[in-house]
Amino acid sequence: MTTARQSAVLTPGPAGVAWYRRADWLLTIGGVAFGVAMLGYVIFVVTHPTNQWVVPVDLRVYTDAGLVVRHVAPIYRAHRAAPLYQWAGQLKFTYTPFAAMVFTVLTLVSFWTLVKISVAVNILALLAAIWMTFGALGYRRGLARLGATLLLAAPLFWTEPVQRTLFLGQIELVLMALILWDQVQPDRRWWKGAGIGVAAGIDLIPLIYIPYLVLTRRFRQAAVAAGTFVLTIALGFIVLPADSRKWWLDGLFYRGTRTGFVGWEGNQSLYGLITRLTGSVAGANPTYLVVAALTAVAGVVCAAVLDRAGHRMVGLMTCALTGLLVSPISWDHHWVWIVPGTVVAVVYAVRARRVAVRLAWGGLGLAIILLFGAWPGRLWGEPDDLSGFSKGLIWAPPNTNPSTYYKLGDRPWYAEYHWHGLQLLTGNLYILTGMALFVLLLVLAAGPARAALAGRAA
Repeated sequence: MTTARQSAVLTPGPAGVAWYRRADWLLTIGGVAFGVAMLGYVIFVVTHPTNQWVVPVDLRVYTDAGLVVRHVAPIYRAHRAAPLYQWAGQLKFTYTPFAAMVFTVLTLVSFWTLVKISVAVNILALLAAIWMTFGALGYRRGLARLGATLLLAAPLFWTEPVQRTLFLGQIELVLMALILWDQVQPDRRWWKGAGIGVAAGIDLIPLIYIPYLVLTRRFRQAAVAAGTFVLTIALGFIVLPADSRKWWLDGLFYRGTRTGFVGWEGNQSLYGLITRLTGSVAGANPTYLVVAALTAVAGVVCAAVLDRAGHRMVGLMTCALTGLLVSPISWDHHWVWIVPGTVVAVVYAVRARRVAVRLAWGGLGLAIILLFGAWPGRLWGEPDDLSGFSKGLIWAPPNTNPSTYYKLGDRPWYAEYHWHGLQLLTGNLYILTGMALFVLLLVLAAGPARAALAGRAA
């Protein structure tokens, strides 16, 4: 049952009622903004070579795994090639056996038809994530909510994590939408938590939501999530026993280096940051394990405190952020969680009663969009190439091809080990921004400062 304090936060406040009731103009502005964003994307797609708007090597890996399952062959070979483009190198399948089973559905159509479906599904997942976040924050279904969804989707579509997801044919937007859908269901539904279990069965990072659910006293949801996750493991052993033994019993699941060079610029996690600063993959391990453990505990506790204080979506975003920080691998496209995070910041800005608090929350939302924006590479003198037509600021410094690690192992001459000055800030931008947000959330979770979330005096 929603408490009085939760009601005060989840119900649109005085600052939010006026604009929300104007469904006509909100829908018009939102529709135009999103239409312009889509038009710009379509124009680029039809006027440029395919390899400048999509190089779906990750989607190829998924379909290869699905084909392997259909033909009952080993998944975890030494190399799992993505034979679309020579520059992609040899990419290994790094997901669970259950994920490979799920990916069999991707093999039912031709690959280039699948590429187009992937782009469309990811755009729908983006819209669904924003729509569901508004719903979780207390806004009823209607044209106003649709208009607000389209309005925020326009700039968020042009953030680098979203564009990178479309470019590579990734699944991060779909997994995020699945977790959000699971958590916006009414608590009375007995199967709530199953979405987290399925997501964790595909990619292990969502497991962090289970202790979060326990600490927020949603024990049934935690049990359902854990039980569903165990079921995905069992299904893997039934259908793919040899691969499941290799993945779970031989410890393949915790070998982050299977993805390539963990210090690569694209890995925006604490492990990636510490590796780049240390100058060695092996040398980073002891520090990373300690820092990740402390961050995980602090983050989950912070998320639970904010949740139990009546700020459930802020708690959920804190848990997602914690997962991004502590995961050994958090590629740039994993940071699509900025989408619901930005929505939360904008809603709290609209509801704030004090101008200063409103400006602070609004500035936070704007800063996230700008820092994670898909800025063209030519801004720093780099022409558009096969790395993508729109690139985040993290790609400004020089970087090492991650597949080089497969051939040579760790080498002291890798570019990321020699960054200096501004390169250290831009090359680590996502993880540094995430750490700053993490500290902010810790402060907000501490005592009376929680009142600032609702725009009240601390």
